[in-house]
Amino acid sequence: MSTSWGISGRVAKAFLNSKLTPLVTVASLAVGVLGMLATPREEEPQISVPMIDVITAMPGATPSEAENLLARPVEQRMMEIPGVDHVYTMSGDGYAMVTVRFKVGEDQERSVTKVQAKLAGSMDRAPLGALPPIVKSHSIDDVPVMALTLHGKDVDANTLRQVAVHLEDEIRTVPEVAETFVTGGAPRQISVQLDAARLAAAGVSPGEVAMALRSANARLDAGSFTTGDSVVQIAVGAPLTDAREVGSVVVATRAGRPVYLRSVAEVRDDFGEVTSYVSHRAGDAAAEAAVTVAVAKRQGANATEVTHAVLERVNQAKGRLLPASVQLDVTRDYGETAGEKAQELILHLIIATVSVTLLIWLFLGWREALVVLVAVPVTLALTLFVYYALGYTLNRITLFALIFSIGILVDDAIVVVENIYRHLAMGNRPADVAAIDAVDEVGNPTILATFTVIAAIVPMAFVSGMMGPYMRPIPVGASVAMLASLAVAFIVTPYMAYRLLKGHVVAGHGSIAHPAETETGTGRFYRRIMSPLIERRGTRFAFYGVVGVLLLGSMALVGLKAVQVKMLPFDNKSEFQVVLDLPEGTSLETTNRAASEIAAYLGTVDEVVSTQVYAGTAAPFNFNGLVRHYFMRSGPNVADVQVNLAPKHERDRQSHDIAVAVRPAVDSIARRYGASAKVAEIPPGPPVLSTLVAEVYAADDAARLEAATKVKAIFEQTPGVVDVDWTVESPQHRKTFKVDRVRAAESGASVEQLTQTLYLALSGSSSSLVASATAREAVPIVPRLPEAQRSSVEALLALPVATAAGPQPLGRFVTVVDGVREGVRIRKDLRPAIYVTGDVAREIEAPVYAILEMNRQIEALRVGGASVGIYNAVPPESLTETAIKWDGEWQVTIEVFRDLGLAFAIVLLLIYVLVVGWFQSFSIPLVIMAPIPLTLIGILPGHALSGAFFTATSMIGMIALAGIIVRNSILLVDFIQLEEARGRNLVDAVLEAGAVRFRPIALTAAAVVVGGLVMVLDPIFQGLAVALMSGAVVATLLTMVVVPLLYWELRKNAPPTVDSPLHTEHDN
Repeated sequence: MSTSWGISGRVAKAFLNSKLTPLVTVASLAVGVLGMLATPREEEPQISVPMIDVITAMPGATPSEAENLLARPVEQRMMEIPGVDHVYTMSGDGYAMVTVRFKVGEDQERSVTKVQAKLAGSMDRAPLGALPPIVKSHSIDDVPVMALTLHGKDVDANTLRQVAVHLEDEIRTVPEVAETFVTGGAPRQISVQLDAARLAAAGVSPGEVAMALRSANARLDAGSFTTGDSVVQIAVGAPLTDAREVGSVVVATRAGRPVYLRSVAEVRDDFGEVTSYVSHRAGDAAAEAAVTVAVAKRQGANATEVTHAVLERVNQAKGRLLPASVQLDVTRDYGETAGEKAQELILHLIIATVSVTLLIWLFLGWREALVVLVAVPVTLALTLFVYYALGYTLNRITLFALIFSIGILVDDAIVVVENIYRHLAMGNRPADVAAIDAVDEVGNPTILATFTVIAAIVPMAFVSGMMGPYMRPIPVGASVAMLASLAVAFIVTPYMAYRLLKGHVVAGHGSIAHPAETETGTGRFYRRIMSPLIERRGTRFAFYGVVGVLLLGSMALVGLKAVQVKMLPFDNKSEFQVVLDLPEGTSLETTNRAASEIAAYLGTVDEVVSTQVYAGTAAPFNFNGLVRHYFMRSGPNVADVQVNLAPKHERDRQSHDIAVAVRPAVDSIARRYGASAKVAEIPPGPPVLSTLVAEVYAADDAARLEAATKVKAIFEQTPGVVDVDWTVESPQHRKTFKVDRVRAAESGASVEQLTQTLYLALSGSSSSLVASATAREAVPIVPRLPEAQRSSVEALLALPVATAAGPQPLGRFVTVVDGVREGVRIRKDLRPAIYVTGDVAREIEAPVYAILEMNRQIEALRVGGASVGIYNAVPPESLTETAIKWDGEWQVTIEVFRDLGLAFAIVLLLIYVLVVGWFQSFSIPLVIMAPIPLTLIGILPGHALSGAFFTATSMIGMIALAGIIVRNSILLVDFIQLEEARGRNLVDAVLEAGAVRFRPIALTAAAVVVGGLVMVLDPIFQGLAVALMSGAVVATLLTMVVVPLLYWELRKNAPPTVDSPLHTEHDN
């Protein structure tokens, strides 16, 4: 009987008969339930990537002037800020927008403060005529979690908007709701449609009308006076309250007679001119006018609870705010999808736990299975509580981390239970002593093996870039789970196993010193395999050769494209978008027609439930749209088509398959209108500008445009590359009304007065606001020429302008010059660039292969007689070199696989150091780690046979598998040394170790496979599941042969081990 135990034996002894053990078990389960209930639920992990827009304006500046005078000074200051990752700049007519993207993990509020402080410090350098900059911050919390679309058969968009803004007020009363906004329709306004002929006849200019409206609507709280014991408040003014009062405003006096506004303009209370079209189409039914209310939640709020509360508030408003003629459809509910995903994954978690339990029941018995059934939930419960304490949310990544952990955390319980069973079967000691001896025997290698697995997983937490926050819950959760499983294996498992197995294990022959394991069927089979390999050198080397060939053959599958590399495959989502860009200058009606035609086609697709068209404005954005700044899209030539799919369980095809299938028809419709159509799916990982992004750099604009044109042509002719676009705008006809300063000055008119007159006539200007106590949105008074009178140059030239000699036509002071509008200018990190973008589909699904194909063509390009440089990770050093730098998903892929590769190297080093420290040998760790590369023999063919991409999650599985396989090797080598210390010769010890440890090692591999089965159907984690399952099966089988064989090779000529530094037995 052992009287001196190691740390594991002593822990087991302390808790084996302690009344605290069941209390600890129940308490662990309780905190786990608390963690599950209290942790917010979301579909994707929240990522802190502060993105801040600095918008500056200088009316009248050309894009080149805006770039030089507005953008450059701002972007230079922004690059000085610590923590800034990239600075993107877009300069257009009269404005520049500088987007500052901070590094992942930077604090949002501090980042905004840094930007504002830097801008405030450089305001003295702002050019004359520039307006103060506007700072807008964006974060993932700005993404609406819910979209409610209001539509009706005979209800117009403007009426729907009036209903929507009242409904929006109700929704804002939900405590965890942050921002809300309404898209579609137009707010009410007082339209003052100026009549050029009547203005000329009355001798009134548009500028005089605008000034009169401003001065006629003055009102003020003048103050107060005291009379007796009371104070009387005084208000003064004549606020305009409706169209009739606006029409009665005197805009000028001619020949002593007043000129009323109604005599020179038509005044109407309406919604102004249409600037956007929003429509809803249920399947293939007719389109109806619509508006959409988007709802975002506060940071840290539970998306599921927020959307449920919003729907409850909306239901309360039906009949009161929502008339029967208005229908409401939920066209986005991330709370519902997050809840569904969480429930689905929790179900998978339960299935995996039960499956592993059934596995143990099958191979060991129901009592042993019951022990595992308690150990796994206790471990998961502790992990859930740690997630809650660390501020994580319950999302697809955290829950998958738990499912992933089941296969490895169950190992400790299996090894301990199986060894307790084995020791009780010896029948030569009291049951409690046998149980403690069993725990102590496997305790030290289990501790080492657990920390080896942790060492294999932890480095993955340091993946940089936007993938870091996506991956971090996996190593954090798995590491916590492993530590918890170790504690449970030494505290709870012996307590349960002792009570369930005592008196129920049939005592066999043998003793602790000489258990007769090799007499079993497993032992005899193992001996038949191993003996020829040990005894015959030729057989042994033939075996090594076969293993080597299998390894090389497996690796060749990558080169042969039988296994394709991709960062992450697309997930099965409930929506996607079609982003439509027509040539600059296209009318809003044409854009709406093109988008509606695409929506009508999509409505005929079986899986499509509804579509919404947003023409001239942006659809409610998702995280993808946040990064791509889709919310900034506006203008007559842009449109979005939101496509909502049936729930996943009601359709056979995945959302990506549907998107790929509809793309040709969508492209065909778009091409008829000369449009660029992009089918934008929600990315499975961090969003990027596009899947394929070529940043084109050159010394000057002409060389850059030439290079970009040629690169775009290569994109378009490469098979599998779709949705090709670039940041160069189509040429748009422009007429410049050039003012004759001398003639204007002679007439007493200024250039500013003439420009303001033309601007007012064409674009209109809010001169004042109507006073209204009930309006939810401001009601502006907007003087403007009617569309018929501003649709030709002749009509504009006839506009009256106020001069010293009385009103004169605008045409007397201007000359019309034809030209082409200058397009927007793009810069990244202080360097001018042109982006060429695209996506991959059909023939090619992974961008790496498209890039390799296009690189071959780009290498042959010549621009100005010079070749075009190709860069992957960093932009070209030289500012004069014509070159492209690949960005988009490729950049993230490089960063992720680079970081995971470094993590794998660190893993190998950590494992080596741990094992050297434990075994006090430099060579034995090499034997233990030998099976790591052999995992590829399972992993790569497994991917090839299943048709799965080798993804970032596959790499995670491969790294984790290294820890699992080393754990098995440690158990084998440790047992060989233990047997040698007990006096066995080397060959017998090797054969004994394989026979004794085969069952727990095989069960471990089987647990990994069973735990991985529930992950196979998830598109994103399929790679991880395939890597774990195929790698575990093949590598485990090879480990059982390779490790004992290599250990025998290493030790066959060494003196026998007299004692083991790890196991010292004291017999009474």
